[in-house]
Amino acid sequence: MFDWIGLETIAVLLSIAYILLAMRENSLCWYCAFFSTAIYVWIFGDVSLYMESALNGYYMAMAVYGWYQWRRGGQASQGIKLSCWNIKQHLGTIALVVLLSVISGYLLSQNTDAKLPYIDSFTTWGSVITTFMVARKIVENWLYWIVIDAVSIFLYIDRGLYQTAGLFVLYLILAVIGFIAWRKTYLEQSTASS
Repeated sequence: MFDWIGLETIAVLLSIAYILLAMRENSLCWYCAFFSTAIYVWIFGDVSLYMESALNGYYMAMAVYGWYQWRRGGQASQGIKLSCWNIKQHLGTIALVVLLSVISGYLLSQNTDAKLPYIDSFTTWGSVITTFMVARKIVENWLYWIVIDAVSIFLYIDRGLYQTAGLFVLYLILAVIGFIAWRKTYLEQSTASS
């Protein structure tokens, strides 16, 4: 097996830079996201986590979309502001993630040598939707990441990706901090506009 220690380390460092910049709503986060995910496409493919590899291809595209939304999106093309979803949007999102996870988990278990196909599918589909939420600056994205990150830690330890598992422990902590920070900013933004 190819020695991924050097590449994994670079991907981890870029991923940490991404989340720290995202917590500050700094659009430079999307550059870090693009390059870290490009590396992870190869790493996850090498350890037979095909959904995770495909997910990182999606992340690359979302890095471009997120950068655009944060810099040029919104009504005045000055970037979008933080917002929240209602309970109906969250329930629909959760149902969609579960349904897609069951379908793709089953297909992977029947047609590939994928490891932990249902867990891999859950973290993948959850991440697909949650990344869209980040790009659209939905405050609750951080709560979704808390669940996804916790499950991902188990997945990466099982596959021997210890640096990446460590990254997700850090992500879990930063997701809590990110939620608190974005929620505070959202409440200040709401107060200022009323």
